[in-house]
Amino acid sequence: MEKIPVAIIGLGRIASLLENDTLREKPCTHAGAIAANPSCTIAAGCDSDADRRRLFAERWHRPVYADADAMLAELHPGILSIATHPDSHYHYCALAARHEVPVVVCEKPLADTIVAARKIAALHGKGITRILTNHERRYSADYIKAKAILDENRLGPLLSVRTVLYMGKTRRLLDVFWHDGTHLADAAMFLTGANLRHRKRWGAPLSSRTGTAWLEGYLERTIERVPFLMEIGAGRDHLVFELEFSCARGRLRIGNGVFEVWESAESPYAEGFLSLKKTGDAFGGPTGYFTNMIADAVACYRDPARQPRSSAVNGLQVIEYLNSVKRWSRQPMG
Repeated sequence: MEKIPVAIIGLGRIASLLENDTLREKPCTHAGAIAANPSCTIAAGCDSDADRRRLFAERWHRPVYADADAMLAELHPGILSIATHPDSHYHYCALAARHEVPVVVCEKPLADTIVAARKIAALHGKGITRILTNHERRYSADYIKAKAILDENRLGPLLSVRTVLYMGKTRRLLDVFWHDGTHLADAAMFLTGANLRHRKRWGAPLSSRTGTAWLEGYLERTIERVPFLMEIGAGRDHLVFELEFSCARGRLRIGNGVFEVWESAESPYAEGFLSLKKTGDAFGGPTGYFTNMIADAVACYRDPARQPRSSAVNGLQVIEYLNSVKRWSRQPMG
């Protein structure tokens, strides 16, 4: 079967450069995942920066362009990866739709504003170009396993969700929330099958580079509302990305380097009581997060009726949550 030509717009870290990180699971970039997929071939890359074009051409030995419109007109790719800044995502999604590119993989967050995110979701809804949002944890095997545990109700009804995000000692909390909280919010919605709603914030202002902010809300599933709390902190010299699901008969924790399941058992500390006991559930293999994402894009290309596991609609839901925090805080999101 002929390989699908895949083009990339934006040739920075997530597009290609992170493949040089010796500690990350590979592939960990758009170009790496495309090159590793037997159904795909890198058609070309595009970037306005000459140095990034040079680095991409040297690494992947593929043609490079400075103009995306010219690249799409000449190559007619089957899949387009958009790995640029969020403020350009709608422009390139619209360009892909004009060139009738069947499938687009758009980096997170889907857009920089709620208006642009709605326009991208509308493009996806028209069906000419299906748009996949790269919320990678929807494709990660450890998160898929965690979702199965929650869906099976093995730990009993879900009662609350707590999340923690430390992503830089001096980064502005708002930037951490916008760039990394995007993944955290989407992971919470993916794992619970619910929509995330914001209620209030307290603690440090999101404009701060110090302290800790708490965002309180709830995950809404039909008539059920599950309490939700996100902690965003600065000042730490380490990175933390974690979600904890408290259930009637146990607890599940998942995050970067974390996969724990705890179940109720007879307490060794007090007669007549139950305590939580850690089970043997663990996850130690590769997650396949980028590999599975590209595989989903390929499946969408092969089947015009298929919807992505992480579509522009899912991406819009995250932007709606981010925007609701923005409105409450009366601060610009970026």
